[in-house]
Amino acid sequence: MMARERRPPPSRRPPPRRHPATPADSRARGSAARAARPRGAGSELAARIVVAIPAVAFAITIIVLGGIWFTLGLIVLGILCLGELFDLYARVEPVRLAGFIGLIGVIGAAYAGDDRHVLLALVALFPLLFVIALAQRRSGTLGMAFTVFGVVWIGVALAHGVLLRDLPHGDGIIVDILVGTFIGDSGAYLGGRMFGRRRLAPSISPNKTVEGLAIGMFTAILATYLAGAYQEWLSPENALLLGLGVAIAAPLGDLFESFIKREAGTKDTGTLFGPHGGALDRLDAVLFTAVVGYYIWLALL
Repeated sequence: MMARERRPPPSRRPPPRRHPATPADSRARGSAARAARPRGAGSELAARIVVAIPAVAFAITIIVLGGIWFTLGLIVLGILCLGELFDLYARVEPVRLAGFIGLIGVIGAAYAGDDRHVLLALVALFPLLFVIALAQRRSGTLGMAFTVFGVVWIGVALAHGVLLRDLPHGDGIIVDILVGTFIGDSGAYLGGRMFGRRRLAPSISPNKTVEGLAIGMFTAILATYLAGAYQEWLSPENALLLGLGVAIAAPLGDLFESFIKREAGTKDTGTLFGPHGGALDRLDAVLFTAVVGYYIWLALL
């Protein structure tokens, strides 16, 4: 037998020597890490503020003008919101024409009369809805029910805004409510980004946290109180009570709209405010705080 040829053992290379990191390497890695990070809460908040500037100007204008101009402004906002809602649930075939007429009717009734006329306009929606649904021959019971839901949620809420504007010092109370609502929302957003640990409602809105809710509620109360501090006719106790109502109603309105979007399988209701969503995304909390604020102020008069 032939002897096997013995192969030489593989040469073992020594492991590469690791050189200590220099200050330049550390700075390079730090720059790369910062470049890879997503934009922080500060930049997103700045973008929110930039987008909100035209909306704030519009709100201030119609609040100051009051009367028919305030009513027409809310009708425009209501039509935008209701249109976005109908687009989200186009599959149920809402009766759009009846919905828009009903929304104009309840808001117009608040301007021309009082809460009883708002109720009358809402009741009148039902026969109108039925007749238009029969004429269109598309919408069924589900579509008619969803149409009524949209008019009640959006139209009746905005009608309360008109009723509130007509109360004594109603313009100032609306400003307080809006300040508390939107600053509270920003407080909840920043608080959740910085301190959020426990999910508030994962099945509805995964990004909302318990810590953000608590900070947002505190911010809403404080903002409403500070806004009322410049109004001699509003006592500190009443400002705190109004702020408490805003702090409770605003997150409920936000979660309510999030639930509707989750059921529709979408993140935003529209693109009116670009990456920050549609009109309904911006006014979801206001649709609750306007109603609560109206009844609180009415009880305090």
